[in-house]
Amino acid sequence: MFSTCFVSFCVLLVSLAAGEPRATVHTYHVDATRGDDARDGLSPDAAWRSLSRVNKAALQPGDCVLFRRGETWRGQILSQSGSPAGTVTYGAYGEGDKPLLLGSLAMDRAEDWQPAGPGLWVTAPIRFDRREVAVDLKRSRWSLHHEGDAACTMTPQAGGYRLECKSPGAQGNFLQLSAGGLHVREGQYYQLLFRARCSKPFTPKSIGVMKAGRPWTPYAAPIVHLPEIGGEMSDYSLGFQAIATAGDGQLTLYLGGALPAGATFEWQPGKLYRAECNQPVPLTADVGNIIFDHGATVGVKKWSAADVRQEGDFYYDGRHWQVVLRSAANPASRHGSIELALTRHIISQGGRGYVTYENLALRYGAAHGVGGGSTQHVTVRGCDISYIGGGHQFTTPAGKPVRYGNGVEFWGGAHDCLVEDCRLWEIYDAALTNQGNSTNVQENITYRRNVIWNSEYSFEFWNRDQTSHTRNIRFEHNTCVNAGFGWGHKQRPDPNGRHLMFYSNTAATEAVSVCDNIFCNATDSCLRLHGRDWTAALTMDRNDWFQAQGPILLWNKEHIGAEQFDAFRRQHGFDAHSKLSDPQFVAPDRNDYRLTPDSPARAIEPQGPPVGALP
Repeated sequence: MFSTCFVSFCVLLVSLAAGEPRATVHTYHVDATRGDDARDGLSPDAAWRSLSRVNKAALQPGDCVLFRRGETWRGQILSQSGSPAGTVTYGAYGEGDKPLLLGSLAMDRAEDWQPAGPGLWVTAPIRFDRREVAVDLKRSRWSLHHEGDAACTMTPQAGGYRLECKSPGAQGNFLQLSAGGLHVREGQYYQLLFRARCSKPFTPKSIGVMKAGRPWTPYAAPIVHLPEIGGEMSDYSLGFQAIATAGDGQLTLYLGGALPAGATFEWQPGKLYRAECNQPVPLTADVGNIIFDHGATVGVKKWSAADVRQEGDFYYDGRHWQVVLRSAANPASRHGSIELALTRHIISQGGRGYVTYENLALRYGAAHGVGGGSTQHVTVRGCDISYIGGGHQFTTPAGKPVRYGNGVEFWGGAHDCLVEDCRLWEIYDAALTNQGNSTNVQENITYRRNVIWNSEYSFEFWNRDQTSHTRNIRFEHNTCVNAGFGWGHKQRPDPNGRHLMFYSNTAATEAVSVCDNIFCNATDSCLRLHGRDWTAALTMDRNDWFQAQGPILLWNKEHIGAEQFDAFRRQHGFDAHSKLSDPQFVAPDRNDYRLTPDSPARAIEPQGPPVGALP
């Protein structure tokens, strides 16, 4: 029944758009246990199976992709755009729990971990088992391409080729050594064997399999780090996984910007084998968090193996794509569930527009739950987003690593976006945010009727620089509880738990509204206003504030407690009709943040979704 209603809703959306003729819209179904990617997906009995098939579908305005309730997928949605003629919708069908999209890898088998010293365990190293030969590259015809300011010569010699580099050029593609005739199959692993040496040691910019002609489409990329080619002739191996099925591939070494000027590079190609890998999904992305037993505890991220000293400490070794974990015994013997959160958005939507996500559960990702810049007409409705963030974003020039991760982020240039009726908890940074840097316009973004708890910030807002503009941002009818009480607070170098975090904001700003919300308890303060006079740009009213201890807000460097709050709001014109009262939730110990019948906050009750007990 639910699926039929949803199809009718999607068709209605298209029929209500402008009155020109419309192409036929489709509703696709995805079933993680009974689906088959070879089917057409147009009914529950013909459902697709994988996120990969969803991401490859040529969706059109008005199309819907529905995931079967009660089932789980791992990976990432690369969303597609609709248009003013119709929204592309990612939703749910069937009965049961919301479809669960995990941005993590499970490491809960004993064989997933190996001892690495007293009290130390590492994830199993990547291993390839060679099968049959895919192509003998010794017999292939190799060619050298150079462009731009690259200059190099190639001479055949016994067993291979000798390259004399005069100038490598500025970019990797300026100097390419390649051979064609490769057939690859999507999902298949391959292992390349070769011998090489160089008079001046170097590491190639990249080695990959790509289309042998325009457009230069990638077909396979290495899933281990590229080796440094040293001065002695040595054997090397490199593992790949194909991301497409094709018969016109070429293996390419990108030497531009890497092969030193004046160097002599000797290359002896070997064979490319089809192979099997001991890891279904290698740890090629930073691990920002480890979630044990569905959130009973989490790991503590460290930045070197030497710092892994306490039980639960872990280090992501990006060189070998392994995790080092402190544990008194094999982690799989101590925990029933171990999820390694990867640093990539669970839903990646950069540049997308006219797209809706509803009734989905996003969990265990180390970047953003929903993230991407320059989005428009995006709706996130009725979704559960939890245990998000903690991944490595960048390292400052001073050598300080910075972590990040928001529940829903609209980055620079976002407009006409809506987040409503969602539940968000255990977020490393902000549950909800719109932010931007450099010249951009953010406008018409609304957050309403959401329930947020145990996140460092419930709502973070800023835009920079002075050439930017922000207008009509509305944060209304939300319930926000226990900012800074989440998993990441004690791990942060800048613990800063607040419900509203208004960072330095130099953009021209108008019509920001924070009204009819509940803000209950924060480790630092419920609100921080920073870096400018917000009087003209910001409206705050009819909110319920409660802080059991500590300041209610921080105005630049001034702490405002309950006893100063009345004078503050009279002076600045904020919260004329707001309350300072305990909102009295039904069962906060079970994360049920509905209001009791006699709650003093009922006059401004946000009317968000009931939370109830959660796993």
